[in-house]
Amino acid sequence: MKYLFLPLLLLLLGCESNQESEPTETSIAEAPADPYADRIDAATERLSSSAPAQKVMRAIEAHGGLESWYGNGPLYYHFNYRPLDDGNPRDTYVTNDYVNSRAVHQLASDTTVRYGFDGRDAWSPDGDRVEGMSPRFWSLTPYYFVGLPFVLADAGINFEELPAAELDGTTYDLVKVTYDQGTGDASGDYYVLYLNPETGQLDALRYIVSYPGYFPDGGNTPEKIMKITGKTKVDGITLPTGYTTHMWNDGRISEPVTDITVSDYAYRSDLPETFFDRPADAQVYSDLPE
Repeated sequence: MKYLFLPLLLLLLGCESNQESEPTETSIAEAPADPYADRIDAATERLSSSAPAQKVMRAIEAHGGLESWYGNGPLYYHFNYRPLDDGNPRDTYVTNDYVNSRAVHQLASDTTVRYGFDGRDAWSPDGDRVEGMSPRFWSLTPYYFVGLPFVLADAGINFEELPAAELDGTTYDLVKVTYDQGTGDASGDYYVLYLNPETGQLDALRYIVSYPGYFPDGGNTPEKIMKITGKTKVDGITLPTGYTTHMWNDGRISEPVTDITVSDYAYRSDLPETFFDRPADAQVYSDLPE
């Protein structure tokens, strides 16, 4: 495992400086183990259980693998969501702790304004929306799109293989993703992944939103298709740099609805654990029905 590399390197350097000192079996055995090994093993077992799950696992490996995904630390990026109608733009600098599902957003227009999710509660400065955004819904939404396909390694997720389909001249493997009831805030969501048969990577997806804060009586948005317009590699992980989203009507792409750019990626392993805590002067926000 890569997490053993540093302790072993230090041991070897010690040998060079003092030839009489040699690493013992005890010192090597006491080197810290991969803290995510059990989580990765459980995910690997789940994603080996069926043919469609195996395609998702192939996509995860093609994007860099779970070991790097969990081990790189919190991810910082600029997520600029621009509706093409009269909807509210959502332009924030985001820091995500993927391991514990935590997030902090800073408005691009005023980075002193923050909101986020501490792993249990969403919060904002005064407990209200921020520039039209629901902190409960939006705190983890960019996290989920940027984090695909890695976020599909979690428990409570089901995979179904659909017939292959053509998109922009490529015939893609399609896998539908659904959720066990009670998984997350919106277990009625689904995704249809477009997995490139050559590279194994995710190139597009179709999805609906069933968030109960928007649909307290049930229901969901119309289906949309989101195409990834570019990718970059950061510390071994392949990440999206942009998306275009269109309505999906009767099996066909129709009018465009959003344009999204993602930039300024950086892993922030130096952040203190308290970074994701709800500030003492912030208020809990929730628009979920009681």
